[in-house]
Amino acid sequence: MTSSDLPTGLASASSLDELVRVVALLRAPGGCPWDAEQTHESLVQYLTEETHELIEAIESGSRDELLEELGDVLYQVIFHADLAAHTPGEGFDIQDVAAQMTAKMVGRHPHVFGDVNLETADDVALAWDDFKAAEKPSRTSVLDGIPQGMPALALADKVLGRAQKIGLLGSEAAFPLPIESEDQLGPLLLAIVSAAKSQGLDSERALRTALRGLQDEIREAETTDARGIDVADAGIIGLPG
Repeated sequence: MTSSDLPTGLASASSLDELVRVVALLRAPGGCPWDAEQTHESLVQYLTEETHELIEAIESGSRDELLEELGDVLYQVIFHADLAAHTPGEGFDIQDVAAQMTAKMVGRHPHVFGDVNLETADDVALAWDDFKAAEKPSRTSVLDGIPQGMPALALADKVLGRAQKIGLLGSEAAFPLPIESEDQLGPLLLAIVSAAKSQGLDSERALRTALRGLQDEIREAETTDARGIDVADAGIIGLPG
């Protein structure tokens, strides 16, 4: 579609405005029947697929593939926002999504928009969880907010990172193998999965089960710390090795 193909009034809009309006037209009466029938839930499979395609383009694709896949993910966001704008009880649109995100990013960057002094990327990373905690005071655990539906390997990285940040997981918990690069790590992980498959074991389920146990330990350690007991004295969390 070119600007000359758009309905009257769209050609002078920005490219982003054009896309927002095209989605609205597709979902409006007289538009596309398939688009009109979709729900947030029915679109989840497409969001998952498009996200994985974007990751693949980032890791091994070309400039044109990256451009295309970013557009596909953007389309999903705009589609969900248009759905919300026409769903009773939701009532927000893409402008509301953008406004909320702008406010969030300004609030999480007081070193840019305020008077907090954070000079390095490491300084920002250390303070980031504090900024997020200030937004959501109802959260009581470092694990709150981690999506449990993440792939097990990504979930493990997130859980371990949160535990390390607050000192609940010591460096001595690292697996005792001389791994110095992802080129070394990849074949090792592949070998573990291969060995598991040869024994009829499910690597994803096994790791997710282990993570549930680790998260229970982390929450127990947080409770111990909240009672005024030094976590270091109570025994810091470790991993089997």
